[in-house]
Amino acid sequence: MSNRSDPVITVRHLVKRYGDFIAVNDISFEVQRGEIFGIVGPNGAGKTSAVESVMGVRWPFEGEVRVAGLDPHKQRTQLAERIGIQLQEAELPARLKVWELLDLFASFYQESVPYEPLLKTWGIWEKRNNHFEALSGGQKQRVFIALALLNDPEVVFLDELTTGLDPQARRQTWDLVRQIRAQGKTVVLVTHFMEEAQTLCDRVTIIDGGKIVALDTPDNLLNQIDGERGVWFDDQAQLAVDPLRQLPTVERVVQEDGIVKVFGSAENLVSSVVLALEAQHIPIRNFRTVQPDLEDVFIALTGKALRE
Repeated sequence: MSNRSDPVITVRHLVKRYGDFIAVNDISFEVQRGEIFGIVGPNGAGKTSAVESVMGVRWPFEGEVRVAGLDPHKQRTQLAERIGIQLQEAELPARLKVWELLDLFASFYQESVPYEPLLKTWGIWEKRNNHFEALSGGQKQRVFIALALLNDPEVVFLDELTTGLDPQARRQTWDLVRQIRAQGKTVVLVTHFMEEAQTLCDRVTIIDGGKIVALDTPDNLLNQIDGERGVWFDDQAQLAVDPLRQLPTVERVVQEDGIVKVFGSAENLVSSVVLALEAQHIPIRNFRTVQPDLEDVFIALTGKALRE
């Protein structure tokens, strides 16, 4: 990753409105050349509206944006030659073959790289004669990546790239993202998967309600709740958690997806929770301790769970 004096994207006071609704509310950030930069947050937080404004796909917006030194609205045609885009809602003709899609999209650019090496690099050469609709979810994502790289872009935008993929296909796709950066390109990764951002990104901006609530490296963000640990166990028929919240060792309790998550920084957190559960005669199932992640950072900063 390059030094901090070489931003390839600069955003100043970006605002995007839809009528009276403000989807993006005065955000500013820079993306450094050669990094994987994450834009994360819950669905509806304004991530896609922000990144589509940066790419010039959404207009009008307020504020100043430069990508590779270009204005994404006034110089949209020039910018399209220098960025690669994979959009969350992208749709491709189902009956076209993979090689036909690459050939078609290559015709959109003044200059493009040969698509045959792309198909081989991204592991879909053997699927080149298959119709797009016949591909698996992971194979379709590989096609999207190949399409985004046809013009040998400086910056690649990936919006919710792994949504709908099973865990194995998701992790395989993470390896592909790392390969893109290894080719010397800058990656802007939009995702609501905090684990994905924590694993892949050099820096992360967390957006909620259209505003930036944090921007730093994953390690530095985690250090904001340094020392906090968690105790998780299965929720038994919507356990009444008020007694746990009253424990002096407990800082917060979250109930979601059938799991009770208890957090605190005290050395005796685990023993105090176990004793409290035993005092209530509550059976403990799938009890485990966990370390904080970016989702915990989001909860600590916003006071709500990611999926609320």
